[in-house]
Amino acid sequence: MIEPDLLLQGYRLGVFPMAMEDDSIGWFSPDPRAIIPLEHFHVPHALGRVLRKQLFEIKIDTCFSEVIEACAKREDTWINLEIMESYTQLHQLGYAHSVEAWGEGKLAGGLYGIAVGGAFFGESMFHRERDASKVALVALVQRLRSRRFALLDTQWLTPHLQQFGGIEISRNHYLRLLKSAVELPRKFSGD
Repeated sequence: MIEPDLLLQGYRLGVFPMAMEDDSIGWFSPDPRAIIPLEHFHVPHALGRVLRKQLFEIKIDTCFSEVIEACAKREDTWINLEIMESYTQLHQLGYAHSVEAWGEGKLAGGLYGIAVGGAFFGESMFHRERDASKVALVALVQRLRSRRFALLDTQWLTPHLQQFGGIEISRNHYLRLLKSAVELPRKFSGD
C-alpha cells in the first residue's frame, strides 16, 4: 500500500500514481496537464435535458469502495489492488471522496478523487446507466463551486472531458495554480 502521507505529498507536488501493466506503481506529472476551469464548466445541451428529468439522486461518500471497484472494472485500467487499498485508506482519512449517481435505489455511476485544500484531483469515473457518470461530474462541479474550490485537475485531456470545457495547460502553469489552490482552507465534506 502507498502510505497516505506520500500520496498526499505527491498530489501537493503535482504527481499522482498509477498501476503499470506489471502491477508496479508509476508516478506521473503530465505536460501538458488537463484541468476543467470551474468558471468555464460547460453542460452539453443533451445532458441538460437529462439533468432536468432528475433521473438520478446524487450522494457523496456513501459507497466509496464500490465506486473505486467499479472504476477499476475495465479492460485497460490503472487501478489495481494496491491503488484501491491506498485510496480507500485516504477515504477513511477524509481526503478521497466519491460522488455517486443513484437510480431506483442502485448505484448507476459515479466518480472518485482526492481533495487537498482548494484542489480536487479527479481520478476516475464509471457508469452502469447512460449519463450517470456525467450527472455525477456536474454534481461534483456544483459542489466545488459552492465550496469555493480553485482547481479541478483531470490529469489528461480526453474528448469526453473536452465537451465539459476541459483544457490543457503547461505543467509550469499547472504547478502555479496548484501551489495556491492546495493552500486554501476548503472542505469537501460536511456543512
